[in-house]
Amino acid sequence: MKIPCGHYTHRLRHRCFLFSLSLLAVCLLKLVYIKVRVRDSVYIQPYGIPDSFSRTHDHKYDVNCTAIYELDPVEIGKVLQIKRKAIVDVDDDTTVSLTSDCQTFLKARGYNEAPVSAAERSFPLAYSLVVHKNAPMVERILHAIYAPHNIYCIHYDQKSSPAFIKAITNLARCTRNVFIASKLESVEYAHISRLNADLNCLHDLQRSEVNWKYVINLCGQDFPLKSNYELVLELKRLNGSSMLESSRPSGLKKQRFSFQHELKNVPFEYRRMPVKTTVLKDAPPHGIEMFIGSAYFVLSRDFVNYVSSSQVAKDFLAWSADTYSPDEHFWATLVRVPGVPGHIPRSETDITDLRSKTRLVKWNYLEGNLYPACTGTHMRSVCIYGAAELRWLLNYGHWFANKFDPKVDPILIKCLEEKLMEKRQKVQT
Repeated sequence: MKIPCGHYTHRLRHRCFLFSLSLLAVCLLKLVYIKVRVRDSVYIQPYGIPDSFSRTHDHKYDVNCTAIYELDPVEIGKVLQIKRKAIVDVDDDTTVSLTSDCQTFLKARGYNEAPVSAAERSFPLAYSLVVHKNAPMVERILHAIYAPHNIYCIHYDQKSSPAFIKAITNLARCTRNVFIASKLESVEYAHISRLNADLNCLHDLQRSEVNWKYVINLCGQDFPLKSNYELVLELKRLNGSSMLESSRPSGLKKQRFSFQHELKNVPFEYRRMPVKTTVLKDAPPHGIEMFIGSAYFVLSRDFVNYVSSSQVAKDFLAWSADTYSPDEHFWATLVRVPGVPGHIPRSETDITDLRSKTRLVKWNYLEGNLYPACTGTHMRSVCIYGAAELRWLLNYGHWFANKFDPKVDPILIKCLEEKLMEKRQKVQT
């Protein structure tokens, strides 16, 4: 039986009409979504960024950091209202553009304008920054810790995006005392490559003409809580000792270095990480007694010289290559070796993250007990701080804190920048 050709034409027109109607509906929904996002988006301009360098198409908010520090309920309420909106942040390409003209960038950000005291000039510091993403945040960290007489090594991950690498390269090009590590690692989570990244920077810093006294390592989610002047005063009180965590390992932590680990692909966040095997490791070389801590350190120059020249340290590094997260036991153990510069006796009690001032970290299972609740959010049990913690952070006594994320709470970072700059301006040269 033949069906008239007109019947097919009618059905085709009907289908085309329905398709066009559906497409129109989808477009309208997307337009509504975009309008809502634009209307509900918020951009918090970093402290010290001129309007000519900032975004202009997002709604901006002025915040009173002093009122937030004083826990003013009205200002804290404003912060909570802002956090409910879609927070807009600048990207790596923006930092590339910002740093494309070095003279304009340095003048706009005031890198060389903060006063520096004679005490600071006579006590230069070195930094190792191991980073892999979020160039705008890296620039803000660098700006917050910057002093023209200090020296800064930046190690970026070989897997970082081209835009990120370009932005970091520009930063180093624009500032004479900032440089890129001469040897770069492809850093994997909890792998020896993370420790090697810091060691590469330490090696380069030792060859620097700057006679730095202490070296501090940072990552891309850290932020300072002290001004350079305050930090110098505290470091002088160490009298050549280092500041880092060093505790006796639990049975669970001992498995990290009692068994060999192999770097393998994993089906979750990190993609590749060391996985424990059933092969037992030999005892640590030279009768070393194991301690654990964190990857964060503040090391004296004498201690760094020891690590780079001592056969004990070199053998221990080689032994640690197939362990899990060796950066969390390497420094903590070596600082307990008898005879090392500024060593901590093995008989001394544990130095936890609350005793060591290197990094203030909030663990969710200790909130409400050792410290107040997190007002931001959590990532792998660690608090990403919120603005209501500004006063607590600045008054706790630690030198740096972790974690910060401008997409979680940009107001806190802005207020920390402002408060640190206020401290720097008070320094008498």
